[in-house]
Amino acid sequence: MTKIMKAAALALALPTLTLSAAPAFAQATSIAVVNIDQAVQQSTAWTTAMTQMQTTYAAQIAQVNQRRTAIQAELQPLVTAFQTAQQQPNPNQQALQTQLQQIQTREQAAQQELARIGQPVALARAYVEEQIVSRLDAALRAAMTAKRVQLVIRPEAAVSFQPTADITRDVTAELNRAVPSVQITPPAGWQPGGQQQQAPAAQPQQQPAQQPQGR
Repeated sequence: MTKIMKAAALALALPTLTLSAAPAFAQATSIAVVNIDQAVQQSTAWTTAMTQMQTTYAAQIAQVNQRRTAIQAELQPLVTAFQTAQQQPNPNQQALQTQLQQIQTREQAAQQELARIGQPVALARAYVEEQIVSRLDAALRAAMTAKRVQLVIRPEAAVSFQPTADITRDVTAELNRAVPSVQITPPAGWQPGGQQQQAPAAQPQQQPAQQPQGR
């Protein structure tokens, strides 16, 4: 009898718990998803800059493509020889290891060469990206305010979501308003994150001016 009374009391309590929890669900945080990379790369400033770079850095881009093609032609016989030796009935493992190391060493040297040739292009791309990303936080917050969103996650962090939850285009629109265009030629000596690196570099220049005052 006691168990029956407890069960009845619990059954009566359930509707009360459900009603009391309803306001909490009603006040749940509004969540949206944003593809940050896509928002940046679909902005007007980015697409325009990438088009301009195809002209401004045409020589470097062509040189990189030519060297890549030549390196691939150089490496292909080495790779083919390695694969052929590897498929033999009793391949010489030491010889295979030597061939593999030769291929890997040449690939590493090729990557370094291509990076050196393409450095002006990579630097310009990083400069463009930094100019746009510097306005990204404000653009994201503006889009969140407009859409009444309180929490934003990346698409890969969501199990499933409706298309209306994606505010990537809204962030891109805010970026277009905030930074409609950017420069593609970095200042002399500029490096990615250059603004953060300038402050420490300026400190040693200020110290000699302060020393005479202490004498």
